Amino acid sequence: MQRAPCAARKHSLANDMQSIFDNGPQAPCPKPFNMAAHVLSQSHICPEKIALQILHSDHCEDWTYRELEAAVLGIAAGLLESGAQTGDLILMRLGNTVDYPLTYLGALAAGLVPVPTSAALTLPEVERIIAELSPTLIVRDTAVTCPETTNQIRLPQLQAMCDLPPVDYHMGDPERLGYVVYTSGTSGKPRAVAHAHRAIWARQMMFEGWYSLRTDDRVLHAGAFNWTYTMGTGLMDPWTIGATAMIPAAGTQSDALPTLLANNDATIFAAAPGVYRQLLRDCETLTLPNLRHGLSAGEKLPSATRTAWSKATGTSVFEAYGMSECSTFLSGSPSQPAHGDRLGQPQTGRRIAILGPDGPVSRGNKGTIAVHKSDCGLMMGYLKAPEETAAKMQGEWFLTGDQGIMHHDDQISYLGRDDDMMNAGGYRVSPIEVEQAFNGYLGMDAVAVTQVEVKTDTYVIAAFYTGPVALEENELNDYAAHQLARYKQPRLYIHIDALPMGANGKILRKALRDRYIQKNH
Repeated sequence: MQRAPCAARKHSLANDMQSIFDNGPQAPCPKPFNMAAHVLSQSHICPEKIALQILHSDHCEDWTYRELEAAVLGIAAGLLESGAQTGDLILMRLGNTVDYPLTYLGALAAGLVPVPTSAALTLPEVERIIAELSPTLIVRDTAVTCPETTNQIRLPQLQAMCDLPPVDYHMGDPERLGYVVYTSGTSGKPRAVAHAHRAIWARQMMFEGWYSLRTDDRVLHAGAFNWTYTMGTGLMDPWTIGATAMIPAAGTQSDALPTLLANNDATIFAAAPGVYRQLLRDCETLTLPNLRHGLSAGEKLPSATRTAWSKATGTSVFEAYGMSECSTFLSGSPSQPAHGDRLGQPQTGRRIAILGPDGPVSRGNKGTIAVHKSDCGLMMGYLKAPEETAAKMQGEWFLTGDQGIMHHDDQISYLGRDDDMMNAGGYRVSPIEVEQAFNGYLGMDAVAVTQVEVKTDTYVIAAFYTGPVALEENELNDYAAHQLARYKQPRLYIHIDALPMGANGKILRKALRDRYIQKNH
């Protein structure tokens, strides 16, 4: 990782006493800059090296670095020929295929602004995004939910663009808008998070701070092409350094992963905690002689899963913490493993603090995990929402909304959220958004949603509701399926007499969780 000249400066005595990590900034992002050009720079160094393998049970689809860049720049040309101009928003409604990263990088290469979205979104959810953003183009697979509009590029047309003569990368200010991702906010309305091109520059801090990534690595990510975790950790980071990225073909089940890992000489494995649990369910031993370690992100990795993986493989799994607004910035790594159940430490080049109402707390005390505004990976802000952006700042610090403790060795323990946000399979979900989807549902007077533990380390979204009688669960499931992406849908519906409220009229979600535990354990 490139470091600034002052990177060697030590912690100040004040920082050793306060919950502040700061050992010097990362080297600044070069100017001019293009995110896609940065990711694909190896195409000019090792053009014939395999950049991507899509793993099937009996064969692999191989992409060299030369082929990858040619397809990206062809799509860039096609998007421009379709009428898009510099800075225009390109909404992506694509499935789990290689077309997803190609379109994403193609838009960036052309100076356009890709908006990747989950294929699981329902029609009303997509319609709200379109109304909010007014994208110039919508790139879509007809198998993915999307309203019919006049500005769409269908999958066959997109795939034909790969063969177009390439255009040059659109170089410019690294501070300019690069891409937009959606997340759920505590208001219940998903917010568009705006990131600059420079955001990719910050990911170099993960190479040693989390991955221990090398050019000869073969990184197998168990996620789908159209998931941000896969896009960053599974694809763009290996490509940036010149490694080989491997993605299981769509439809691959978890019980096939051990064979894919072994047969394709994977050196690093990346997955969400749920995948690790599924993988280990029926496998006490995994023979993976080339594997150095695993990576986990998306939600907290249970200690039992970590122990089981180590026992089964003889390797460690390193966890990282981050969010849509700043990707991952806390992690354990082979050179600096996390101690016990801690998250790890801030990556070298980060400036991280634990804040109380009056600023950084003393080390060993609880507070809100915060990222300094100077962080290269921090968002520009929430698109068209300056007040909400400002509300997330405390002076020079961005507030994550998560609670933690910074210990004297710089490692941080995670204590959960300071609001009611839920984690569903690695996606953050606002209970308010789910509750609002049921507003006006016949027979439901009031509803409150929270996350409950149904068995050890397994959590689901539960909807507690009031009304004259208990409602048919099948009908509730059908309704939710038309209103919410699958990962946002409740898995439990519980009829109760009244919702617990505080003196200020706020729903006491902890009381609902406690009620569930009392009745089911």
